[in-house]
Amino acid sequence: MKNNILITSAGRRVSLVKSFQNEASKYENVHKIFTSDSVPEYSAACQISDGSFKIAGVNEASFINELIEICSTNFIGLIIPTIDTELIILAKNKIMFEEKGVKIVISNLDFVQVCRDKNKMNSFFTKKGINVPFSIDVTKSKIQFPIYSKPNNGSLSKDNFIIKNHLTLEYVKANFDNMVYMQYLSPNNYQEYTVDMYYDLTHHLKCMVPRKRLEVRGGEISKGLTVKDNVILIELESKLGFIEGAVGCLTLQLFKNITTNDIFGIEINARFGGGYPLSYFAGANFPKMIIEEFIYKNKIGRFDKWRENLLMLRYDNEIIKEM
Repeated sequence: MKNNILITSAGRRVSLVKSFQNEASKYENVHKIFTSDSVPEYSAACQISDGSFKIAGVNEASFINELIEICSTNFIGLIIPTIDTELIILAKNKIMFEEKGVKIVISNLDFVQVCRDKNKMNSFFTKKGINVPFSIDVTKSKIQFPIYSKPNNGSLSKDNFIIKNHLTLEYVKANFDNMVYMQYLSPNNYQEYTVDMYYDLTHHLKCMVPRKRLEVRGGEISKGLTVKDNVILIELESKLGFIEGAVGCLTLQLFKNITTNDIFGIEINARFGGGYPLSYFAGANFPKMIIEEFIYKNKIGRFDKWRENLLMLRYDNEIIKEM
């Protein structure tokens, strides 16, 4: 029986690995939580998993075959992806893996492609009745600064810019391709949130936890607070209670106007976010939901009884080992 779980591109996701280990220990039919990484010896998460594997980079031709081999020889029946760049290729090969007895906890390809394209994401939000920051045509001479710019298919806030003048704008235009330019939502007027959302295999929302982003480092939350904000919860339930093709953990970024309560959708990452451990400790047990649904084939009920006002303060820790 293929009853082991593999978390790919594990990197620094120690807390995510530990949460799966903790939940797996409660089941007889779930044995080991493995990890993979391009350089596992330098991955903190790979050091604490039940075993780790070196794998080719996602852009290398051998990536899928190596992943299949890892699953085949280590009785792995479930894959948990963790980074944006691997989502499309895994979604494209989802059915092939299922034919080999391996399930990937990932949304369908069409929805993953929407999540990986900022312009498609804006269209998705608009069709769902959710506000988005308005786009800015930077070829026009009259631009009211500041504006915001980011890569159309970027992640982790890499190459994101708050552009305050024409000089910076010309620098970004000259040095970065495929950028989108939009309204800047100032922290003086808007509060930023991440919402961890779990969608079952019928694409229905079963749990969501808004996390107020108090401080961000390297694109990931470093200080956060769970909040039962009824404006956010009601709007997302009514407009995103069903998303065609959505499966597993989604991470939604949004801004809420401090004065008007208007909500602006920014992006959805079709994977676990780096700040998910806060939702886990608040009681939103997505690893358990995944095990119940994907391994035991049980239906997932609605869960709203997570703890609010739970504060997370992240810090660096060390793993020391002999090489």
